[in-house]
Amino acid sequence: MIRVEKLRSAMKKEKIDGFLVTSPYNLRYLTNFTGTTGLAVITLDKAYFVTDFRYTEQAAKQAQGYEIVKNVGPIFDEVAKLCQKEEIQSLGFEEAFISFAQYGQLEDLLEETALIPISGMIEELREIKDENEVKIVRKACEIADRGIEHIWNTIKPGMTEIEVANQLDFYMRSLGATSVSFDTIVASGLRSAMPHGVASEKIIEKGELITIDFGCYYDGYVSDETRTFAIGDPGQKLKDIYQIVLEANLKVIEEAKPGMSGIELDAIARDHIASFGYGEAFGHSTGHGIGLEIHEGPNVSFRAEKRFVPGNIITDEPGIYLPGIGGVRIEDDLLVTSTGNEVLTKATKEFMIL
Repeated sequence: MIRVEKLRSAMKKEKIDGFLVTSPYNLRYLTNFTGTTGLAVITLDKAYFVTDFRYTEQAAKQAQGYEIVKNVGPIFDEVAKLCQKEEIQSLGFEEAFISFAQYGQLEDLLEETALIPISGMIEELREIKDENEVKIVRKACEIADRGIEHIWNTIKPGMTEIEVANQLDFYMRSLGATSVSFDTIVASGLRSAMPHGVASEKIIEKGELITIDFGCYYDGYVSDETRTFAIGDPGQKLKDIYQIVLEANLKVIEEAKPGMSGIELDAIARDHIASFGYGEAFGHSTGHGIGLEIHEGPNVSFRAEKRFVPGNIITDEPGIYLPGIGGVRIEDDLLVTSTGNEVLTKATKEFMIL
């Protein structure tokens, strides 16, 4: 219940005596519950998990330290009963995960309790991973590494991008992944200039550059990795671009450490790429946090003022994209440590022509 105690400390600062948790990611973080129906009501000294008869047994095993409440009618009716029972005066709720209609229902039910919209309170706690979370992300990264190595051994001209993506996705599942982190990006030839070129029916041809952006879920946590390589010689210009992007990626690894802001780290990659005249061709941020979700805090961008602390896991993904020519992105997952950072994605970044 350490995470709940951290939430209670944040609740006290916001002067709320109750918190309604409905986000499935935040529920997993606070309760370990992996089902699809449920919510939590947390007070300054009690913790309740509400679900229906399908999940009460599962919740009792997973949500250790919570009192399990079975709802037989509308689930918010139980929230109202708990607020009355615990004399909750101010109930925080996740404003990004409660619809306007649900807010109306709660407002009608909670006549004696003020509803307080809260944004990012639990998500901020999630930014700092504990040892077990790091262990799980390591495994997700290991599966991703083995996945791309499998593709390097099997890909050949004549395959479609979708065939490559499916092979990668299925192989990661065979290694224990429960799903992919997002729709796998396989962008070959001119399509490699599309930062989010989700795999298509395009046939991969000799002499093309291929960017694969992928990852997997393992035990609830994600990995996020990008590798760019070629089948046949893609030409000197694209090889030169690859080297620039690789240098930017390595500079971020060299500099990332606690106390540095996302703005500062983003500038390291951005300034390097701009020094070669490709600043306009790097249009996205250098990175973002990962964990229970593929995009969470802290960010690595020109707007990210927050400073890194040990336990953050961030991506390092500079890129150059030239319409009509092609593009390159190289991405690693970095764990911020007390002395710097550790690269969790180990697959080689040496430029390969298969």
